[in-house]
Amino acid sequence: MDTRSRPRAALLATLLPLLAITAALAAEPAPTYPDADASDPAKLGWMVGSPPPPDRILRFDDGSYFRFPAMRWSVSNFRQLMPTVNVSRGLAAPTPLPRAMRDDIDDVVFQPLGSNRTMTWQDSLKANYTDGIVVLHKGRIVYERYFGVLGPQGQHGAMSVTKSFIGTLAAMLAADGTLDPSRKVAEYVPELATSAFGDATVRQLMDMTTGIRFSEDYADPNADVWAHAAAGNPLPKPKDYAGPRSYYEFLQTVRPEGRHGTAFHYRTANTDALGWVLARASGKTVAQLLSDRIWSRLGAEQDAYMTVDSTGTPFAGGGLNTGLRDLARFGEMIRNNGVFNGRRILPAAAVADIRRGGDPADFAQAGYTLLAGWTYRDMWWITHNAHGAFAARGVHGQAIYIDPKAEMVIARFASHPVASNAANDPTSLPAYHALALHLMKSR
Repeated sequence: MDTRSRPRAALLATLLPLLAITAALAAEPAPTYPDADASDPAKLGWMVGSPPPPDRILRFDDGSYFRFPAMRWSVSNFRQLMPTVNVSRGLAAPTPLPRAMRDDIDDVVFQPLGSNRTMTWQDSLKANYTDGIVVLHKGRIVYERYFGVLGPQGQHGAMSVTKSFIGTLAAMLAADGTLDPSRKVAEYVPELATSAFGDATVRQLMDMTTGIRFSEDYADPNADVWAHAAAGNPLPKPKDYAGPRSYYEFLQTVRPEGRHGTAFHYRTANTDALGWVLARASGKTVAQLLSDRIWSRLGAEQDAYMTVDSTGTPFAGGGLNTGLRDLARFGEMIRNNGVFNGRRILPAAAVADIRRGGDPADFAQAGYTLLAGWTYRDMWWITHNAHGAFAARGVHGQAIYIDPKAEMVIARFASHPVASNAANDPTSLPAYHALALHLMKSR
């Protein structure tokens, strides 16, 4: 019997939400989900009361916290449900974000991908189950909205937007000479020498062009992603569990499939492996490194935090939680080539490396029909459109969208019932571009 299948019944409820955080599904949205108003977590009253009514209590150990629509509450409250590690903002005063609020953005009109009808910006927010969105133009907040249980003082799961933070840290360490992307992974982490990662280069990790076996097929109960989630689950394992018990243990079991450096494959295990490399190169966990090198220097309003496995290892592939304005601060720093509020935080070379993108031929093999012409570099998604836009993207609708030509940054948290960005891209990507054009007209 496959050792990965033995604990499946006992762990199924908690593995499903972890999988949703770490993978991007290909399914289209089902028409049976309640809409944004009907699934509003504030209206449904999850976790309200001392104690809440039994039918409104959500728990991590039984998976109830990530079943839709309950997950719309959970994504703004992960710290109440699972172990985490802090990402300190330091002790300095927050860096102000100037405001120049506009009342003309809700009426911006665009045409969703694949549709012959138009939609307004305001309507798109409900279509995407938006929990919070901030738009910066020339460094000033021009638009800010919150929905459900998220507010300005709240924090929200960034999901796979976390990967772009990890990729940014790697680009930073490469630019300052701490990390050599041309070296083999095993040179930094000897424990990975016999795994599929061992003979890959760090650059191949950063761009997800490794040849590893890591199926993220939810329909296959023996897919590698189930073993990954089981290993990272911080709860006690069933007595008959025989698999890896941490992210690091899991990474050592990953086997090769194909050749490194020949195609882009979006696989969360790459980010976890890169996080291990960064920890060895810097002597700090990715949570500590993020705090020391970026978060404490950015003038963030709030500490961030990361979910961890049973050994306290931060989930590099999708465990970051931040305040919305702080997510926008990070995006604005990237837009300004590593400078924020007059202070250089990233080497300009690191941002330049991100923006130049990856190999179009490698990316094309992944088959993202809605992202034709895009590439992937340093764990960022590069559009190569006329504005040079690029993005950090996470399941269920998390995003940082940066349009350098329009001098615009959009930070969004969401809780779409479908994990795949393919479910919200048709009403997100054209909306972002339409807003960029709108802001450029009114400079």
